[in-house]
Amino acid sequence: MLRLGHRPDRDKRMTTHVCLTARALGATTVHIDSADRELEERVDKVVQQFGGDTRVVTGENPRRVVKETDLKVVHLTMYGENIALWDDDIWHDLRSGPGVLVVVGATKVPREFYELAHINAAVGNQPHSEVAALAIFLDRLTQGEPLGRDLKGKVTILPQERGKRVHFETDAVTEDEGSP
Repeated sequence: MLRLGHRPDRDKRMTTHVCLTARALGATTVHIDSADRELEERVDKVVQQFGGDTRVVTGENPRRVVKETDLKVVHLTMYGENIALWDDDIWHDLRSGPGVLVVVGATKVPREFYELAHINAAVGNQPHSEVAALAIFLDRLTQGEPLGRDLKGKVTILPQERGKRVHFETDAVTEDEGSP
């Protein structure tokens, strides 16, 4: 995944949410164009606690990332082709290829990225959150597979209808955290 236009002083929460969404839905690497060591540390802390192997690399040259990748480049933009109208061949091509580099912007995306992308994809053609667009796109791309995987974290949230149950690797028993 590639995040364009990250402004460390302004976009802390949104870019963190983009990274965590990418992690939860199967991304292995998140490239961020602006240097932001605090962001790297925040996401790394979540990975250490909850598992997975996603890493965040900041200060990347986004043009280089896109030009040097062997992956299919899918730019999420409200101006792209609506994914709800894609036929199965497009999804099959993305799933059976070497992988996908998803590009999402924080600010106005330079025209060059529209041209470098293999596909400019829209989750609806309306203004929306890049976090929501990323989640919907990745869920459809992966057909929900990452949602059921065990990330082997030190902290595991145990699903239940009500209340909170969290298991800590160091504990012999699961702790009941009570109701939300």
